[in-house]
Amino acid sequence: MNFLTLTPLECSLLIGLGAFFLIQLLYYVILYNRLHRQSVAEKKGRIKYADTYAPLSIIISAKDAAGWLRTNLPAVLKQDYPCYEVIVVNDGSVDDTEEVLKLLENEYPHLYHTFTPEATRHVSRKKLSLTLGIRAAKYDWLVFTEPNCYPVSNDWLKSLARNFTPGTDIVLGYSNYTKEKGWFNRKIMFDLLFQSMRFLGCALLKRPYMGMGSNMAYRKELYFRDRGYSSHLYLQRGEDDLFINQMATSTNTRVECSAASVVRILPPKYKKTWVEDKIGHVATGHLYKGLQRLMMGLESGSRYVFLLGCFALCLHAVYYQHWLVGIIALLLWAVRYVCQLLTFRSISIELGERRYAASLLLFDFLQPLWDIRYKLLWLFRRKSEFMRR
Repeated sequence: MNFLTLTPLECSLLIGLGAFFLIQLLYYVILYNRLHRQSVAEKKGRIKYADTYAPLSIIISAKDAAGWLRTNLPAVLKQDYPCYEVIVVNDGSVDDTEEVLKLLENEYPHLYHTFTPEATRHVSRKKLSLTLGIRAAKYDWLVFTEPNCYPVSNDWLKSLARNFTPGTDIVLGYSNYTKEKGWFNRKIMFDLLFQSMRFLGCALLKRPYMGMGSNMAYRKELYFRDRGYSSHLYLQRGEDDLFINQMATSTNTRVECSAASVVRILPPKYKKTWVEDKIGHVATGHLYKGLQRLMMGLESGSRYVFLLGCFALCLHAVYYQHWLVGIIALLLWAVRYVCQLLTFRSISIELGERRYAASLLLFDFLQPLWDIRYKLLWLFRRKSEFMRR
């Protein structure tokens, strides 16, 4: 047989591979590239922002976070912003959190702190502490972050607040871990970058489905409109992603992804902490409304079919010496990789992230496996572990 000819079976397999290639290409061009397109639109002045900076309240729930607060809270308190307050809710800490907050209050008059009552039971303490902070807030716009987080710029609040336009109730921001040496750090940074490209990209496509409590804002009125976290009060978690999934619409949500808006998260000391966090997200993620979960599943599934299909057809080409099959399969793989590489590189440059090239090949294959692993771990856990206590 001529090595440049194709059998009917080979034609059918290549057509199928081409279909999965097109699915993958659409995800990168339409969804994952949205953050870059948003940045380009901003530079060209195509995005309308608020004319003034509205007063706002920053809410932080802290439990045994003395070290984090001592290190990170000054960056929040030193923001270049005309009018804001910072409210930290001490959630039953047994370390020096109370002392650290009192010392910082003496230095920063716009810092206030309160506490979660000790006798509280059968309620998610994190949700209760945030509720106390929200009720104590003086201003309509609420900004949320965590004790283990810090903004990279003094213009963090300004970058979020410029999105407080009429009709906007929610602003979603970008956050990721600080850069450190080692495989684990590269892994968790890639995972969070990819997840952010998903949920922020969906929000930019008018299909918001979640947010991260490390960097987001919403109106106080939105919280009280539907009784806060009442619909998922039985869960320990969900104060950020489930709340946004419940309240976000195609018209009331905006995304801020400028370099000044980035918030860094201090990496966990132990891998187990990160794994438990991922399992916790699975516990809330299966409750998301909308088709976004199916869309993300389609992307992961089509990715594996495409990659395995390319590999199988290359083996077929070598074994039967039908080189045209292998050439076409490799060409499709190369085009997808270049598109993927350009997307990640442009977004990484704009957000100050790592550059991914060779490691992208490995993470591209492993990332869906990580998600499957955490879903399996959740399935075999007692569901009471994720309920309020």
